[in-house]
Amino acid sequence: MEKKQFKAESKRLLDLMINSIYTNKEIFLRELISNASDAIDKLYYKSLTDSNIKLKKEDYKIKIELDKEKRIITITDNGIGMNSEELENNLGTIAKSGSLAFKENNEQKDDVDIIGQFGVGFYSAFMVSESVKVESKAYGSDKAYSWFSTGVEGYQMEESNKSDVGTTITLVIKQDTDEEKYSEFLDEYKIRSIVKKYSDYIHYPIQMEVERQKLKEGTKDEYEKVKEIETLNSMIPIWKKKKGEVTDEELNSFYSEKFYDFEKPLRVINSEVEGQYSYNMLLYIPSHVPYDFYTKDFEKGLQLYSNGVLIMDKCKDLLPDYYSFVKGLVDSQDLSLNISREILQHDRQLKVIAKSIEKKIKSELTSMLNHKRDEYIKFFEVFGTQLKFGAYDNYGMNKDELKDLLLFYSSTEKKLVTLKEYVDRMKDGQDKIYYSCGETIDKIDLLPQVEAIKDKGYEILYLTDNIDEFVFQVLMNYDGKQFANVSADNIDIESKEEKEQLEKKNEEYKDLFQTMKESLGNAVEGVRFTHRLKNHPVCLVSEGNISIEMEKVINSMPNNQNVKAKTFLEINDSHPISKKLKDLYDNNKETLSEYTKVLYSQARLIEGLTIENPTEISNLICKFMAE
Repeated sequence: MEKKQFKAESKRLLDLMINSIYTNKEIFLRELISNASDAIDKLYYKSLTDSNIKLKKEDYKIKIELDKEKRIITITDNGIGMNSEELENNLGTIAKSGSLAFKENNEQKDDVDIIGQFGVGFYSAFMVSESVKVESKAYGSDKAYSWFSTGVEGYQMEESNKSDVGTTITLVIKQDTDEEKYSEFLDEYKIRSIVKKYSDYIHYPIQMEVERQKLKEGTKDEYEKVKEIETLNSMIPIWKKKKGEVTDEELNSFYSEKFYDFEKPLRVINSEVEGQYSYNMLLYIPSHVPYDFYTKDFEKGLQLYSNGVLIMDKCKDLLPDYYSFVKGLVDSQDLSLNISREILQHDRQLKVIAKSIEKKIKSELTSMLNHKRDEYIKFFEVFGTQLKFGAYDNYGMNKDELKDLLLFYSSTEKKLVTLKEYVDRMKDGQDKIYYSCGETIDKIDLLPQVEAIKDKGYEILYLTDNIDEFVFQVLMNYDGKQFANVSADNIDIESKEEKEQLEKKNEEYKDLFQTMKESLGNAVEGVRFTHRLKNHPVCLVSEGNISIEMEKVINSMPNNQNVKAKTFLEINDSHPISKKLKDLYDNNKETLSEYTKVLYSQARLIEGLTIENPTEISNLICKFMAE
């Protein structure tokens, strides 16, 4: 047997690949099965024009045999086989791809699927094997040949006595170490699970002889060991079947089996795309949040297949973060893979596919929103916050993609509505989208600032999620209409005459307000009368980019930023309290200071803010009650 050396660069690459490129050793079986499938594809393709090949498609098989005692795994196919030159070229030189060359040299190359595009996948066998032997007989050849190697030391070739066309690969599995338990690859259950995980949709049966306990014929309780041939793979991907051939029940069962969710998905997206890159997508929108969705352990991503062979279990590049709840898979025959199928050679392909997936998901959600509102509301109650974070993230980079999918509670409709629906209902001359923030809808509805806006006949959006107001800030406007917080100081719902009257009155009582401001110190920017209140005596309003609600949200975070909104204490000039304050200013400034503190605390409580000195305020209230 002639001993040959790998070329220097091939030797280095083999060593690198065995020790670092493939971190997941079980994929060696995926690679060898894919190569076997390629070989069968070639012979089947040849049979379409060669009448001497008598095999029918159902005759082709891939066989796996285990010998635990000898620590041997054997993979056999009845494909096209290799002659000595092909063995030399395909196995003697790393990265020489017989599959790729075959595909490129055939005009009708789209009629057959060739999975393996790089010969190095074969060398993953050395991750788990002490030695690898390949025996192959090419179709049309009288001779068979054997290739043998123990790794980087080189390889040997000689003639073989193999009689049938095809290839047999024999692996002698390494001994266990403290770090690696190679014996698991000799376990029948492990082999079955690897095939199911990576190669379930190979077009040809992957068979293994298994030992079973079977009731002995003619007895009631005696069992005997029998050997049976079991097909390990299902062969036909559910996403490759015609839509009319797949039931909703089958799609839901596939979802439960593959993604470990026993609740039915809310929506199934089953689509075939043809274009620059052709692929199938089978996507699921879950009906509930995954248990680990908001933990650091959650990994987004879709399963990525190449011609039915699993390449990546979580390809995160296929989904934007705001659709990270989507589960499913993509299968494309156009992916360019490098020496490890784990890594894609050209990310441009992924970007094109990912953009198409993003559009498809949005299209499905929009359709659900427009035609199945109850179903969409269920979805939004579960994943709406994720969409809002997506609109806010990266300074609103994706806001235009998501703004029409967002829902907010309407004060007039008493239900969740879109921004478009709000704008379509706006009153003539209205140029603002009014909103108010709070913990619950009921609490917002009781806010003093809300009462006056509603009294003017304006619709208000009630924001109850912490993220909501931040989203409005990055959106800035919708259809040219600016967002306006009803608790902001710049709300403009008064006539010119009303504004002038209020300015005059505030100027008249500026000394009163200055005295009250001194009682509160730096707690507020100022005190003033307002027309924004109807029945309530006081309220707090904010000025600038940080609202009162944003102050609460930011300060509730663990980094303790201690942010403070610029606030004004506003007093209803038509409420009896305003007359009382004027009297106190003229006759009892000490009591005026006490009243001011109580009114300010009252305004803070209405906004859901804490009181810095509740004991003092409690004593003051009791004092006033006793008088």
